[in-house]
Amino acid sequence: MTLKEIIRLLQAEIICGESHIDDNIEFAGGSDLMSDVLAFAKPGILLITGLSNSQSVRTADIIEAKAIVYVRGKKPDPEGIKLAKKKDIPILLTDLMMYTACGLLYSHNLSGVYSESDKKS
Repeated sequence: MTLKEIIRLLQAEIICGESHIDDNIEFAGGSDLMSDVLAFAKPGILLITGLSNSQSVRTADIIEAKAIVYVRGKKPDPEGIKLAKKKDIPILLTDLMMYTACGLLYSHNLSGVYSESDKKS
């Protein structure tokens, strides 16, 4: 699924990283706990979060996320936006709740990041 398709599906606004609009996104994960993101994310993930401080952008950079979607109408602070632009990480904003955003993406065949115990279920 391309970032452009994600924007349409989530009725999102892109605030930086427009040059990546045609990038392909293969999987996503949602969390407000950056410790969980660091533990379970893989490079290339679409990070879905409501944590709107610059720490979410720093975490996205560390895990090599392809983009960040801020849910619940959240918008990153100015420091986070500046850092995302510097690191060339696209930022999307949606008013959807995290559950709804993740559900829409999953129902349109965007895979999630699975732990080993999830695979056994």
